[in-house]
Amino acid sequence: MRFYPTFFRIAFSGMDAERAHRIGFALIRAADRTPVGWGLRRFCAPDPSLATTAFGLEFPSPFGLAAGFDKAGNGVLSLTALGFGHVEIGTITGQAQPGNPAPRLFRLVEDRAVINRMGFNNDGAAAVAPRLTSARQRLARRYGARQRPVVGVNIGKTKKVDIADAVADYLVSAGRLAPAADYLVVNVSSPNTPGLRLLQSVESLRPLLEAVRTTADGAAGRHVPLLVKIAPDLTDQDLDDVGALALDLGLDGIVATNTTITRGNLTTDPAAVMAKGVGGLSGAPLKARSLEVLARLRSAVGDRLAIVSVGGVETPDDVIERLEAGATLVQGYTAFLYEGPFWARRINRGLADRQRRARA
Repeated sequence: MRFYPTFFRIAFSGMDAERAHRIGFALIRAADRTPVGWGLRRFCAPDPSLATTAFGLEFPSPFGLAAGFDKAGNGVLSLTALGFGHVEIGTITGQAQPGNPAPRLFRLVEDRAVINRMGFNNDGAAAVAPRLTSARQRLARRYGARQRPVVGVNIGKTKKVDIADAVADYLVSAGRLAPAADYLVVNVSSPNTPGLRLLQSVESLRPLLEAVRTTADGAAGRHVPLLVKIAPDLTDQDLDDVGALALDLGLDGIVATNTTITRGNLTTDPAAVMAKGVGGLSGAPLKARSLEVLARLRSAVGDRLAIVSVGGVETPDDVIERLEAGATLVQGYTAFLYEGPFWARRINRGLADRQRRARA
């Protein structure tokens, strides 16, 4: 199963990164529609010992796929078939939008990293909601009495909507998508939508999160677990303030972290990095900062809410390190592009092996 890194170098490394993503994702979806998909589900299924509870939901594994890979909700069944305990769709905005001009996705292969300035390209909440409703129904039928993978939805601000009208825009997404989601994440931390990160201030976050929670629960007719996704570039005081706000509002959790606007810890030639332009950096170089943010948040909130740790996760040991540092769940994305379709299976096998050794 380690053939994929070689395949990546031959087939994808010289190809435009966004085109390679489209092709790879299309192949994953196509496989799920054939008898191969049935075999993949059995081959990649997480060991039952990995079952995890977070914000009132049962997850087949603590390891899931972060938002950004499936921006349209077209691949929920195929991605969960690969062993992810949950898949977070999005980021979805209130209105459909094409995102930023291409090229807008760049690999830093030496660093096992990616720079993106996608700009929340997606089909809009109204189009995505029925896809997710159908996907969750099909997951329920596919898994039956077994624990099905969880479907989260990440929502953000439509680019052309003024920051002063951001709350109303988020509420469009919350109202449409909450009935179709197992949980919701409010994304206020992407660097690729102008002004978005201004919403991370406690003064802006409080009314936004209160309004989204009320709208989501009302639209779904149930409590929809609500989390907020933050940037790794916040100061320690900012992290403490966000943690205190999350506790005060009774949020279900925090997703930490999004991509970074910094360019530290890179071995790629600085001129080559500069040539890629602006955008959020993800992947292995984010590992240390993501761990720091996790530790700071866990210290700030204690055991009173969930923390989903993401950023620089590549191996089973990385996931174990996050769980031992206080993460409730762990997500990855960038390493998926480098490791290929059996990445989640390797992560889950490593976690299960660690559990067996601990019990021995």
